[in-house]
Amino acid sequence: MRQIWQKRACQRFWRSLSGKVGLFLTITLLLLALLAPILHPYDPATDRDYLARLSAPSLSHWFGTDSLGRDVFTLVWYGIRTSLSVGFVSVLAGLTIGSLLGLVAGYFRGLLDMSIGWLTNILLAFPSILLAIAIVTVTGPTLQSVMAAVGVVQIPIFIRLTRGMVLSLREQEFVLAARSLGASSGRIIFQHILPGSVAPLVVQATLSIGIATLEAAGLGFLGLGTQPPTPELGTMLADALKVAMP
Repeated sequence: MRQIWQKRACQRFWRSLSGKVGLFLTITLLLLALLAPILHPYDPATDRDYLARLSAPSLSHWFGTDSLGRDVFTLVWYGIRTSLSVGFVSVLAGLTIGSLLGLVAGYFRGLLDMSIGWLTNILLAFPSILLAIAIVTVTGPTLQSVMAAVGVVQIPIFIRLTRGMVLSLREQEFVLAARSLGASSGRIIFQHILPGSVAPLVVQATLSIGIATLEAAGLGFLGLGTQPPTPELGTMLADALKVAMP
């Protein structure tokens, strides 16, 4: 039944023009970000043209140049690479930690579930951007700190999603059959329950990558993200605002 549903979902996707266009744009953006050092080698610390400071868009500089004479188009290109790396790494960390905690909480219940639930509620009590700001303020404004801060913000989302899936799956017949045959808790969790929770987790992860990228850009705009000369979209917006409104 699941294979039939997946086949129909794939058929609906490939019949959708907007879906195919979105997939093409996403793959193109990812490839450009990954291949940036090969397609256009660039060092933002040294590749500057002070004679072309704050020049308007032209054939040589498609988006113009900034106050240091750096090509804005190239900075945006490499800034997307930085922002996407933060989004993917932070969501991967949040997915891994959150799903494991959710599996444990939903399967074993009891005091362990209550403790993880308290942790989840504490993390969700703070607005995500404020929690990320607090973490980066303590650890320092570096790329690794931003990844960790955004990853921590994602953890409670995956805990709740995974826990809900486990609670609905742990009483299913195939789980009860595996338990009656003497399967260990680890085998039941990772071979029977976790595969049934993969689809919702993948959907949530794809949505969280965009949110994590925006949060990383927000930290950069506030001066708490990746520090110069590393290109980052939020930091670039802050620099452009300073130039426009001295």
